[in-house]
Amino acid sequence: MNTWEKWGKRPQNVWLRKALFQVHLWTGIGLGLYILLMSVTGSALIFRRELTRSLAREPRVAVGPDARMSEDELRQAAQRDYPEYQVTEVWFRKNPDQATEIRLARRGNELRRLFNPYTGADLGDSVRWPFRFVLWLADLHDNLLLARQGRLLNAAGGILTVLMALTGAVIWWPGVDSWRRSLSFRWKSNPKGVNWTLHSALGFWAFGFFFMWAITGVYLSIPSAFNNAVDFFEPLRPKDRTLRFGDRLLFWLAQAHFGRFAGVWVKIAWTLIGLAPAVLFVTGTVMWWNRVLKPWLVRSKISQSKACALPATHAENSVEAQP
Repeated sequence: MNTWEKWGKRPQNVWLRKALFQVHLWTGIGLGLYILLMSVTGSALIFRRELTRSLAREPRVAVGPDARMSEDELRQAAQRDYPEYQVTEVWFRKNPDQATEIRLARRGNELRRLFNPYTGADLGDSVRWPFRFVLWLADLHDNLLLARQGRLLNAAGGILTVLMALTGAVIWWPGVDSWRRSLSFRWKSNPKGVNWTLHSALGFWAFGFFFMWAITGVYLSIPSAFNNAVDFFEPLRPKDRTLRFGDRLLFWLAQAHFGRFAGVWVKIAWTLIGLAPAVLFVTGTVMWWNRVLKPWLVRSKISQSKACALPATHAENSVEAQP
């Protein structure tokens, strides 16, 4: 049986598949927490625009019978509430039912508070904590909270994720006799079999999304490299006003990453499917435990038991040897 025949019928015996399995396994373990982080935060941020708009809404105030307080009066009100701070700016909004934003500073610290322009009452922080949390979550997903260095790490993580997706696609192939069974999840298997069928079936059906998010993630992390590639293959022509194919392709890469090319149902689907890499990480970790770590722990325990038993055996032999 030659290599191709083995690949068709018994791919588990092909050395290349064994090697790729090890690459896939250890790449997955090394990137596991990163993929889990990107999966969960990415799903949460699919509706980033909608969340930002809704959470950035400020409280409305009841329009009083009198005119709004003057800037000096509002400064005095803010100074009474925050005597240790100095008022640096009073910003009146255009609409009469909007709160007035007042900024205060103290030793390099700044406060941005909303005040009722009719009563001078403090209405709270102008940037609410849920809005700050969304911004923090976006920074975590986009930059790993590390600015440019985080973007470069995301690019490297995306490239390694592409490698893991490709090796996963290769080692998924179970052979011509059982490939149909690998498309579905089976509850009736033993616990290890349940975990394997879930990992295998989910990996197959989510492969396209997994691969797409990895590629588009690399692009969004280092867009200048992709733009330079487009300029190299399609140089700009000053008189040409049409979009180049490469520009349209990059636009759709960004849209595909966030599911922004269609309506809300696509975003819902992106949110749910975006959790698939997290499930793959969990099931892959369970397989790593069963295949690698657990047997190693068992062997280590047996070796330690034998090592502890040896001194006692030697002691008994020495006692018996005494006259």
